Amino acid sequence: MSKRTVLLRCALLSTVAVVFSSCSTFDQLRHLGETPPLSPVKNPTSDPGYKPVQMPMPSPQPATYNPNSLWRNGSRAFFNDQRAHQVGDILTVKVNINDTAEFQDQTQLQRSTTEDSEITNFLGANTITNSKSILPGSLLTTNGNTQMNGNGTINRQDQLVTNVAAVVTQVLPNGNLVIEGKQEIRLNSEMRELLVAGVARPEDIESDNTIELPKIAEARVAYGGKGTLTNIQTAPWGQQVTSVVLPF
Repeated sequence: MSKRTVLLRCALLSTVAVVFSSCSTFDQLRHLGETPPLSPVKNPTSDPGYKPVQMPMPSPQPATYNPNSLWRNGSRAFFNDQRAHQVGDILTVKVNINDTAEFQDQTQLQRSTTEDSEITNFLGANTITNSKSILPGSLLTTNGNTQMNGNGTINRQDQLVTNVAAVVTQVLPNGNLVIEGKQEIRLNSEMRELLVAGVARPEDIESDNTIELPKIAEARVAYGGKGTLTNIQTAPWGQQVTSVVLPF
């Protein structure tokens, strides 16, 4: 890659960053002194980036009835209940994340190399008068020494305990439910957002219409915020651009 191409890409990235940051800056100035606005309640499936979930499904089994029996083969329950089971139903997701991770890694590398090539007696060079002044004693002499010490330590502890209501957005062919829930809490000038999504089995839903997060497959949990405190804690766009563009 040529130097000109690298400079053009850096300039393009800087321009894009300036444009997006300018939009964010103008948006902050437009809502100066106001509290962060809440998002309107809407259908998640109407979002431009929404994609239905597709997972491996078993072959459909025809429903059969036994004579003089109230039980239908393949039925999951004998009595009907009020737990979520179709599109539009609501259930509560119990989020209890208490994650602790501790890693420590150490790497040491040491390498020494020596190269010495001489031509003092190359093809009878020692018989030539004043050969030392004609031919060098050493053609190539190199010494190399490489050392590297690397230490890495990770000590992380995350904890999130809350409940969020989710809506069934899709029922898969095998009966599993695709759920998605979003919760926004505004306190003074700071707003917190919680997003939960995934695939749940109807059997894992408790009798009180709740389900625990570990029982949700392909679970996605996002917790963040926006507002005055978040803006203060976020690095300025110029610093973010230099951190990405500068190679040192």
